[in-house]
Amino acid sequence: MTETTAVGGAGAAPGKALHIGLWVLQGFATLAFLGASSAKLLGKPEMVALFETIGVGQWFRYVTGILELSGAVLLLIPKTRSAAAVLLATVMVGAIATHLFILHNAPTAPLVLLGVTSFIAWGRRGELASLLGR
Repeated sequence: MTETTAVGGAGAAPGKALHIGLWVLQGFATLAFLGASSAKLLGKPEMVALFETIGVGQWFRYVTGILELSGAVLLLIPKTRSAAAVLLATVMVGAIATHLFILHNAPTAPLVLLGVTSFIAWGRRGELASLLGR
């Protein structure tokens, strides 16, 4: 009986632990993307110079900032958190490519954020499927 209870308890714990872990990661990602988006949208000199180096134009800084801000906010809303994770992961893929092929430097922060947002998307895949009508 003790073994059955322990097995049943252990089987229930990972679901709850995963849920708590995902909320912690969502909070971390929200803070990270709020910081990144505010630097872009407020026109911090480093961000203006970075987007000048990229060569696409300052409008792209605003688009990126709006996408990051939207994703950060949507990560906290249960109905949209899975889609927000996919959106932010996509933005990070673009950031990684930009770091590697245009800026020629290490994409450490975008890689970490891609890992975090990808894990959130994976952990919330059931919500994403239902959001997409599957």
